[in-house]
Amino acid sequence: MARMSSVGVTRLRRLGSDGAFAQLVRFALVGGASNILYFAAFLALRGDGALIANAVGAVLSTILANELHRRLTFHAADRVNWFTAQWEGGGLALVGLAASSAAISVLGMIFPGADGLVQATLVILVSGVVGGLRFVALRGLVF
Repeated sequence: MARMSSVGVTRLRRLGSDGAFAQLVRFALVGGASNILYFAAFLALRGDGALIANAVGAVLSTILANELHRRLTFHAADRVNWFTAQWEGGGLALVGLAASSAAISVLGMIFPGADGLVQATLVILVSGVVGGLRFVALRGLVF
């Protein structure tokens, strides 16, 4: 079994710290995990319409992300309760839902035949931009 070098151990410890860079890395990892859930929900529900699939995927992935951010990203489980994290983080996520819904609507007008993969990819790209803004807001205001 390979042993981790002292440099590797030091890097892992830094990622567990409360510094901004460590939080950003954890935020991105949580975002990736919640985007996988979003993507699966979107593709599963696309038959009900892209906007409904977007909304359900956003709600499910937001609940997961808010809890993981509370516990892992910002180490705030002892300072911020579950409801507060969902309420405040969910409010910020509404901005992302509005932006992604607008992007799907515009895509539908420009490319009416766009498939679910194109739509989901667009939403994830828009969500990445909104996610950067959300990190700043969550770090500064919520957690």
